[in-house]
Amino acid sequence: MTPARLAILGIAVSAGAVAAYLASGSDPAAPPPVQQAAPAIRTVEVLVSAVEIPLGGTVGAKELKWQTWPADGAGQGFITRQAQPTGVEDFTGSIARASMLPGEPVRREKLIKSDTTGVLSALLPAGSRAIAITIDNRGANTAGGFILPNDRVDVIRIYRDDAASKVQGTDVVVSETLLRNIRVLAIGQNIQERNGEKVVVGETATLELDPRQVETVTLAQRQGQLSLSLRSLRDISKTDEQIVKPEDVNLTIVRYGTSSQR
Repeated sequence: MTPARLAILGIAVSAGAVAAYLASGSDPAAPPPVQQAAPAIRTVEVLVSAVEIPLGGTVGAKELKWQTWPADGAGQGFITRQAQPTGVEDFTGSIARASMLPGEPVRREKLIKSDTTGVLSALLPAGSRAIAITIDNRGANTAGGFILPNDRVDVIRIYRDDAASKVQGTDVVVSETLLRNIRVLAIGQNIQERNGEKVVVGETATLELDPRQVETVTLAQRQGQLSLSLRSLRDISKTDEQIVKPEDVNLTIVRYGTSSQR
């Protein structure tokens, strides 16, 4: 082999050795990322409705069950198995004060234990009274028959003004809104809508009133006729001043020959 070739071969070997040395001193490859396990979710067993429970329905053991629930999502009003292990037995025989959907957590305020009283008295809040007024089951004085239990209504009194009738020589009939935003407890003996029924069934409407309102309605029934005006769902939480416009309630009343606006 010639000296030139030997020189070239020596240079190549030297370059390879330098490259190998440099490669051996490079940083090691990064290790694959370590996958951390997701934190365990704390759970509790919450008492829920196993089936749909209607308003006024009697709750049995088959209507209730324990269901696993995230502990962070269990509200203060929830009934847990840890706090009340006999929850199913404790609430068996209760009456539902509000309708409940399947899987809905049971709250104490929605169920009431009633061994001796009737359903309607169990549904009444403390301090309230229930009174029934006569209605036309054809819907002539009940918003065309579309008032259902738990709707809100205004009670309108229609009566003959004797004083104005004497002055005018003819019957003068006056109407006035007696009560506003009153809850309907029942229509006839129905305390809830059944089978998608959308019409009034029965000849009475049972209203939730306070003791003073009971006296007012009882007297008004003796003096004239009562009608119910259905309120919008959007108006339930509003005050009457927000709903009634002055120009909508002006009424001319004639008493002893003198006109007045109401």
